[in-house]
Parts: sequence; structure tokens; C-alpha cells
Amino acid sequence: MRIAVVGGGIMGCAAALELRDQGLDVVLLERAVPGAEASSAAAGMLGAQLEGHGPGPLMDLFLRARAGYAAWARSLTERTNIDVGYRASGILKIARTEGEHGDLARTVAWQREMGLDVALLGPRDAREIEPGITTDVLGAAHFADDAQVEPQRLLRALIAATAASGVEIRSGETVHRVLVESGRCVGVGLDTGELRADATVLAAGSWSSLVPGIPSSMPAVRPARGQMVQLEERPPRLRSIVVSSSAYIVPRGDGRVVCGSTLEFVGFRREVTAAGVHAILAGALDAVPSLGAAELGPVWSSFRPHSASDAPLMGRSTLPGLFLATGHHRNGILLAKVTAEVVRAAILEGH
Repeated sequence: MRIAVVGGGIMGCAAALELRDQGLDVVLLERAVPGAEASSAAAGMLGAQLEGHGPGPLMDLFLRARAGYAAWARSLTERTNIDVGYRASGILKIARTEGEHGDLARTVAWQREMGLDVALLGPRDAREIEPGITTDVLGAAHFADDAQVEPQRLLRALIAATAASGVEIRSGETVHRVLVESGRCVGVGLDTGELRADATVLAAGSWSSLVPGIPSSMPAVRPARGQMVQLEERPPRLRSIVVSSSAYIVPRGDGRVVCGSTLEFVGFRREVTAAGVHAILAGALDAVPSLGAAELGPVWSSFRPHSASDAPLMGRSTLPGLFLATGHHRNGILLAKVTAEVVRAAILEGH
């Protein structure tokens, strides 16, 4: 059985590796180089509880994804000798207004009903976890089981494992169309001709809706630009991820602190702007004033694939033979492995 995977980011690589591990013939197509887009520029938060908005299928998916991450990280390290930076650092979401505090209390309540490890902390207890947070905090929710991974290391390991597994990786291949015959996807058209496949996986991120021939019923996927700033804190002080209403701060444990992010629908414009950096730094310093002494590091931007359905597009499409792994917005890193499992089940088992 031959599989064509369109897109060499984390979704495409994870799906390709999952399918290859089932013994399938997999071809991975990437117009640039694998991992060049949003996958390598994310913050890497595995915030299953942070991102949850209530009980339901999406929350169950987040929790399933987080539960399997440590084992996946170990597996990739064993296969490649690349440490992907997985850490169960926990996430502290702070509240600075009565409205924010009320929202946190409601979140803690429904997550406790689900049996999750979550705590609503007062100001003193919140500062015991992270002494550097702002002194005007009214309280915080602590998601102890939420974690993080380093996206660039993860992508390096995933690409190495994919290549070593026998997946055929074709860089510099532009997909011009989805091939449809008798109402079924039978592969893709390339610069070099046609690639026929028994199943085609669309994992092209923010470019997914630009591929001619995809079903019109598929919710549109468009780029959401996110700008990021890295700080250097020496010696390292922050241990947990800190999230406020205007910023998130992700300490890597070695002094690097990744701060983000903007949310901008500006098409495929990749600029890092003065206003964007200013907003990120203002939000980060409001939440953790001690970062004011940190050294300014690299700045960058990435495109997160935002689906018009406000939910990831995973599994079977309405076009037989075409499967989806796109539209994950800011949860792509978290949902990578579970998306690959969903795609595998859809192709091999019809789920």
C-alpha cells in the first residue's frame, strides 16, 4: 500500500513515521525542507489542561495526546539519540483581575469534576511556585501535569527517525493538485509528473487550502502569524510555564525563556514587527517583572494553521482516499502523535 504525505512539518513527519512503522510504502513531499515552517518555531507547550474549554471530545483528545507524550519522546530519543527536551514543568496561569480569577475558578471546578490534577491557588501559594511573578496577582490555576517540549529538537528527531525508517523524503517537491478519478483521490500531481497513491495525507499546514483539488467542504485553513521573543535569564530562575491574559512565558530550564505570542491574520507575511515585540515583552514583564533583567535573544515569527472550524482537521475527508492532518492552530505540537494515530486508524481501519 503506497501513501503520499503532503507536507514535511511535524504533522506530515509524524504521520509518515506512524504509517511506515506499520510497514507501508510512504513518500513524504515537502516544497522546502522538512520542519522549515511553523513546527520549528512554536513554543512547545503541551498544555492539555491550559487549552481545555470544557469536557468533551476535544478535551479528551488533548488529554490523550499529553498522556502519550513522554513515551513518544523517549521512543524518538532511543531511535535517534536526540533529546527532544520533554519536561513536565507544569503551567501556572495567573489572574490579575476579578473577572480573570472567576474564569480560573470555573476552569478548576470542571477540571476537578473530571478528576484532573488542578489547583486554585492564592497569591502566596502562587508565588511559592514562582517567586518572580507579579505581586498584584489575585490567584492562579496550577496545571501540574502540563508539560513542554523543544520543537526544534523534536523536529530534528522526528525527521531523523522518519528518514531512518525508510520513508522516501522528497524535498523541493511542489504539489500542484490532488488527483481525482471516479470521485476518489488517487495521488497528487507534481512538477515531475504524477505520484499515484492508495491514500494521500494532506498535512500542508497553513498552505493546506491552497492545494487545488481538495474538497470544497473542507473548512478553510489560513495562516495565523505568531511572533516570538527569546530571553536569556542568567542564572535560570523560572521553572514553570507562566501564562497570563496577554503573554505566555516558557522557561527551558537552562536560562532560555521563550515568550509569546501575537495572533495576526496578515496572510503569509513573515515580518517580526516592533509593535509585536513590544506587546510580547510588555505582557511578559507584566506577568514576571524579574525578566526585566534578562538579556534579549532572538526574535522570530511563524504561521499557525488556523481552521475555520476552530478545531483540528484529522482523519478522513469527504473525498475518499484523501486524509487530513492540518488546522491545529496553536496545538500542533501537543496533537502531533495522536493525529498520526488518528490518520493511521482512518487509513488502515476505516475509523
